[in-house]
Formats: sequence, C-alpha cells, structure tokens
Amino acid sequence: MSWIQVCCQYDGTFAGFLCCVFDSYLNREDPVEFRTDFCCSLYPLRTVETDKAHAKRVYHSFAKKLGKDGQELVTRGFLTCLPEKELWLWRFIRLGYERGPILLRDLTEPTVDRLRKAVQHLEHEAHQYTGFVRFSDLNGVLVGEIEPKNRVLPLLRPHFCGRYPQECFVLHDRAHQEALFHQPGPGAWAILPVEDFSLGPADHTELVYRNLWRTFYDTIAIQGRYNPKCRMTHMPKRYWSMMTEFQKDWETALPEVQT
Repeated sequence: MSWIQVCCQYDGTFAGFLCCVFDSYLNREDPVEFRTDFCCSLYPLRTVETDKAHAKRVYHSFAKKLGKDGQELVTRGFLTCLPEKELWLWRFIRLGYERGPILLRDLTEPTVDRLRKAVQHLEHEAHQYTGFVRFSDLNGVLVGEIEPKNRVLPLLRPHFCGRYPQECFVLHDRAHQEALFHQPGPGAWAILPVEDFSLGPADHTELVYRNLWRTFYDTIAIQGRYNPKCRMTHMPKRYWSMMTEFQKDWETALPEVQT
C-alpha cells in the first residue's frame, strides 16, 4: 500500500516535529508540507498533537537506526535556518531508517549534503557569537541581545553557563523571540519563548563602562592598518548592531557621565 501525501500541522517545537514522524509512520503518511499555523493546502491536513512519550520513542530510535551522529544531525538540523528544514529532515530520517548509519558517509546523497551544510552554518554562527555577544549590567543582571539566522541559543548555552556560572544573565534572541535565562547553581537555566522583551534604560555606571569599552576599542586601533574589507571578513557587519563598540545611542548622555 502506498503512503498518502499529507500536510502536517504542528506546534513548531522539536518534540512536535518528532510526533509528526511518529504519526506519519503510524498512519503510513508521507508529509510533503509542514506548517506551524492554520493554512490552506492542496493536501489533506494532518494536525499533530505533541506527545512527549511519542517524541521520546522517535528520538531514541535515531540512536539505534541512525547512530549517535545521525541523532545529532537531526537535532541540530532542526535548529538551522534551512528553508523547509522539516522536509529535509523527514527525507533524511526515512533514508536513515532504510540504510542505517552508513547513510551519513554517503556525501553524494543530496539530503545528507544539504543537512550537513546547514548544520555547519549553524555551528559557525554559534562559534562567532561566543566572541561577539556583549552583555550590559542592568540592575545586577547581565543582559545581552543577538539576532542570529539560526537558533543558536542551545549551542551557546554550555559556553556562557560555563563561563559565568555565578552570574544571573539573560541572552535574548531577537530573531526567534526566545531567551536563555541563567541563575547561579548547577542546571539553573532555561530557554523560553519571549514575546515582549526590552533591555530598559542603562544607569550611570553602565554608561560609564560602555564609554570605557568604546574608548579602549578606538585607542588600540592602528589607523595605518585600517582595512575595512579584512575587518568585515573576521567580524561580519550583520553582528555590529548588537555590539557595544559600534553603538552610538548613548553618546548624547556622555557629557553627564564623568569618570
């Protein structure tokens, strides 16, 4: 019996996607579209409810069928900005269930190649942000903002939680409307959806530190070696709007700030 082509509607979470995989095998359906909101489709609509037990079964099956590397590729692939990522992941999972872990070594397979490149882009962007994130001290809490293409917070979490284990901090992902919250203590962190987020005004001390950092940044610059093309190669311009040394919004307050 052939599989029926359907449009899967789910809640947009990784667990919800795993439940789409579970229901598709259960009902012998082949998703050709994945939607996170109600929409019109030329295909029969399958609304998938998120069930943690089903999600766990599918996730653990990846380790058995695809190997640990395959399991990680699916997990990280879901965090990428790859267009129609669910479809690529679904194709990879079906192939992996048929061929096993050997599939990951087949670099000529278009699905494997596309997912690997998307995950490499995710990992590279996360690595960049480990050096480009700037925190501000707002009422005793370190607060930073980023605007990534991929959902990099799960990859940044081990780095910043390990670097600031005794700090309360919030790292807000403006692009995906979620934030990493951390408090001192083992395992005291969470990545949660955030619809409305505002840094709030900086106090006198924070303005002083921002000015000091900007002054230091300008002072160590070597004018004779100014090379904007090289600079943007190592520090792409899309990161600048979130970096203290490139922001000018507090300069009007500097005459009142005396060190």
